[in-house]
Order: sequence, then C-alpha cells, then structure tokens
Amino acid sequence: MLSAISLVIWLYLILARGGFWLGSVRDGSRPPTPPKWPAIAIVIPARNEAELIGLSMRSLLRQDYPGPVTLIVVDDDSSDGTAALARAAAEEAKAGTYVSVITSHGLPPGWTGKLWAVSQGVGEAEAQQIRPDYILLTDADIVHAPDTLAWLVSKALVGGFALTSLLAKLRCESLAERSHVPAFVFFFQMLFPFAWVNRPKSSTAAAAGGCMLINADALRRSGGIESVRNALIDDCALAKALKAQGPIWLGLTDRVRSIRAYEKFVDVKRMISRSAYAQLRYSPFLLVLTIAGMALTFAASPLLAVFGSGPERYLGLAAWAIMAASFQPTLRFYRVSPLWGAALPGIAFLYAYYTLDSAYRHARRQGGKWKGRVYADALSSR
Repeated sequence: MLSAISLVIWLYLILARGGFWLGSVRDGSRPPTPPKWPAIAIVIPARNEAELIGLSMRSLLRQDYPGPVTLIVVDDDSSDGTAALARAAAEEAKAGTYVSVITSHGLPPGWTGKLWAVSQGVGEAEAQQIRPDYILLTDADIVHAPDTLAWLVSKALVGGFALTSLLAKLRCESLAERSHVPAFVFFFQMLFPFAWVNRPKSSTAAAAGGCMLINADALRRSGGIESVRNALIDDCALAKALKAQGPIWLGLTDRVRSIRAYEKFVDVKRMISRSAYAQLRYSPFLLVLTIAGMALTFAASPLLAVFGSGPERYLGLAAWAIMAASFQPTLRFYRVSPLWGAALPGIAFLYAYYTLDSAYRHARRQGGKWKGRVYADALSSR
C-alpha cells in the first residue's frame, strides 16, 4: 500500500500540479517596448555586505533602461564598511541616475531588520522629486544583466502586474551548492507552482525576494511594507498582499544571478533552517504532517525498491524513477549531473532535518537567526 500511495503522489505531482517540474515559466524575449518608460526606484537593503555590494550596485548602474532611475542603498547597521563601499560604487552612476546611500535608524519593535531597511528605502524613494511608478526590491548579493530592468518594466506594463518577480539563478559551484541548490528550486516550485502563482484567480502567491518589481500604487493600496513588517519569509508575504491588488508574475531567469557562495554544508543548513519552520507557521501539527508527507513522498519508494519484493518493489522503482525524471529539467537548468536525480530522496532527507532543526531553534528562541539578529517571534505572513 505504501508503494502504491507513493506512486499515486508522484503521478499527481507530475500530471496535476501546474507542470512545476518542467521549469518552463521563464523570462523569454523582451516584451513590447512601452511608449513611455516609467520612473523606477531601486531599493537595496544591505547588512554587512562589503564583499558583494559593489558588484550588485554596478550591475544596476549599467542598466540600459531609458527612463528615470533612482538607486537607494540602505545600510542596515553594518560593521564592515558596506556604506563606504556603496558610496564609492555610487560615483560610477551615469547621468540621469540618482544614487543615495542612507543609514537605517533603530529597529522598531515588531519589525525584521531587512523589512525596516526596505521601508526606509521606499520612504526615501517616495520623497524624491520624481515619485516612482515602480519600485525594484533587490538584494546586495544579486547581479543583473544590463537589460533586466527594461525587461521587468515591459513585462509589468504588458500584463498590468502588481508584482513582477524573477527567481535569481543561485550560485551552483561547490558540492554543498550542487547538492542543495537545484533541489531548493525544485521544492520551491513544487510548493508554489509558478503557473498557479501567475493565474489571477488562483490563491497561490509567491515571489523571489532577490528581484521584485512592484507597482508603487499597488504597494500603497496594500498597506505598504508595514503590512508585512514582521514577516520572516517576506517575499511570499508581500506577494500575497500584492496579489489582492492585482495579478502577479513569477518566473525563472538567467538574467538575474545570486553571487553569494555557500561553500560548506553548514552554510546551506544555516540558510534553510533560518526560515523553514516559519513556512509552517510555527505549527507543531504542520511540522509533523510535513515530515510524514516528505517521508511518504521521497523516502518510501526508494526504501521499498531496495528492500521490498514483488509488486511493492516494482511500484517503488516506478515512483523513484518518476521522481528522478521529474528532477531532470531543474538539473539541466543548473548544468549539474543528471545522476543527482536518483539522489533526490537523500537530499529531501537533509531538508527534513533542516526543518526539524529550524523548529528546535525556534523552541530555544533562536529562530530566524541571521547576521547577528534573532527573530524568534517573526511570522511567515499575516
């Protein structure tokens, strides 16, 4: 029975969950050029990002966007000279691009540090002489191809999107990255099928925090950044708020890349454990249900294929084969060996362990620890 249930689960995932495994929702050629280019404000929150901030800013300062652009970097209490390096990079701004580096002031109760920094950046943008029509939220570890901003704006205008987001292509070079990054993208699409996210009548909402172009009017109507001020998974919380204001769009890309390195397994573990339990709304019931579901989905079929006999072995092999085959498009996207497909059950086991570790850390009031801050009471969404 377990092998049959596992097979049915994978048939459902393959046939009836928005084709998530195909990874086919991507940024294609540039949409039609608008008759007038709207004003854009780019906000980068940065906390101890001295190694990366210059590369990120320069990629944005070299955009081929024809309209007015404001770039605002918010130094979030850094201790490594991030602000000074940001100001040095700002000197390379071309004519018509306004660059400002501001300092975040005192974290108020009920806010996460990143969202408080973003809120101040958005406030600075709104106070400019040219009020932005769209706001691009991006991170200090993200670099953008020269046509990224023009593509995002064209896509947003054609679709009338309140939010247009690209899932940055993550670095995938070290063993820790090759074993975790494709699976992270695969699991993210399984949880939030992009085809469903992009369907206006669907309740599924998600975004990728590294690259989110937001319609400024929609953001104001949604209550602004303050409406999600304590969200640990802030991108998805913001996507949910904005989808109530209009359609949203999310896709894969090669245009936008993360240059943050995760050289060791412990680095990946720390990154995932930071917010895994928040995704479950800090619910012990959902934690038990999730672990049981992961065991049935990913562990049952390979175990039965190896240790079972007769029909259960063949059913287990069939489910395992489907699982491995469904992982192949994501593996090709990241240009890693197709053999990782057979290892997906083991990778899923690691993710289950990280989720349990996240719950343990939350119980010890160490939840959401990142760069010296702890957000034990943060919520995934409101």
